[in-house]
Amino acid sequence: MRDRGQGVRKSFRNIIVLTGAGVSAESGMGTFRDKDGIWTQHSLEDVATPEGFARNPRLVHDFYNARRRSLREAAPNAAHTALARLERMAGQAGAALLLVTQNVDNLHEKAGSRSLLHMHGELEKVMCASCGIKGPWDEDLFTGTECWSCGAVGSLRPDVVWFGEMPYGMDMIHDRLSACDLFVSIGTSGEVYPAAGFVEEARMSGAHTIELNLEPSANARVFGEGRYGPASQVVSEWVEDIGQRLRA
Repeated sequence: MRDRGQGVRKSFRNIIVLTGAGVSAESGMGTFRDKDGIWTQHSLEDVATPEGFARNPRLVHDFYNARRRSLREAAPNAAHTALARLERMAGQAGAALLLVTQNVDNLHEKAGSRSLLHMHGELEKVMCASCGIKGPWDEDLFTGTECWSCGAVGSLRPDVVWFGEMPYGMDMIHDRLSACDLFVSIGTSGEVYPAAGFVEEARMSGAHTIELNLEPSANARVFGEGRYGPASQVVSEWVEDIGQRLRA
């Protein structure tokens, strides 16, 4: 494990944690941009854009059906459970914590996190392109599946944010970033916007910023502190450290 920076000794009352694919990698959910990642096996233009869905909805459904089946077997790892523990410790200390995840899996929920925002949507939800309704969905989805609300055939799609679409909850995220005093990025590439720009917003608010990652991200130099190694180890150790400050 590599550690850069010793952080600061201060009390934190408004915390934002951002997680990416790296936090779920040890649970068997593939990362996207690493060597042998998901985007080396599939074209994002084909399976993660509205245009790709319009061209070949069957291919898109096959891709997300496979990921949904994998998720059924996945369990939270030590990083997920540590973040759920951090949320409880923050609440006991009178601090506000918001966990913003770019992940579409539900492993944070399985671990017990409750103050959670899925900015890129959720794998186990669908939306109807015809009537706009959204709802839970844990089965396979097909081009002939009917919308339970309006009856349209072939209009249901995964409720995930594709490239070119606006992430969810951006107003809330910007509001919380403007008031935060601690911003933590975990398991992200630092290459996907708008999430890659959150650290700059937090810095402008005077927040301490820290990156926890397997290795330095594309924007690692922007962070005030960095700790590097497997998420299950690095996140757990950091949560123990920050928990002591919250209890102080």
